[in-house]
Amino acid sequence: MVRVGLTYRSMTVDDIPVVTGLEQVTYTTPWSEQVFRDELARPDRIYLIAEEDGVLAGYAGLMLVGEEAHVTTVAVDDAWRGKKVGTGLMIRLVDGAIHNGALHLTLEVRASNVIAQDLYRRFGMAPVGVRKNYYENEDALIMWAHDIGGTEYRERLATIREGLSA
Repeated sequence: MVRVGLTYRSMTVDDIPVVTGLEQVTYTTPWSEQVFRDELARPDRIYLIAEEDGVLAGYAGLMLVGEEAHVTTVAVDDAWRGKKVGTGLMIRLVDGAIHNGALHLTLEVRASNVIAQDLYRRFGMAPVGVRKNYYENEDALIMWAHDIGGTEYRERLATIREGLSA
């Protein structure tokens, strides 16, 4: 169940130090503070924070390119895993993508990260290819969801939203 005090908001430059802290423990090749500064400065990006009482639970980002929305990052603090934080972040990214006219959603995910792949499959994403050694010594699955503005996809999102409140 989602904790009562969990809130979601846009990431700001003031969040970068704590975000990069989580980035360091989550990824083998973490982004630097400068990368996050550059990303936040771009108008075609959406970066979100999930927090409770000012404590970071997770963050996620999205790059908008024409009709495509590319999920750039999703990270959830270990203490928050299994508490639907990733789902909450993804639903808000997808909402932002649709609001900005995106028709398709894509991302890369570690071939070994079955938990993340399951999350993305719930969002209608399916593997369409592999990027060899995308994560240094590990392949990435390329996943896509199409027609994210359509009725069928909106019904999928409504079902996911219902699951968040359960």
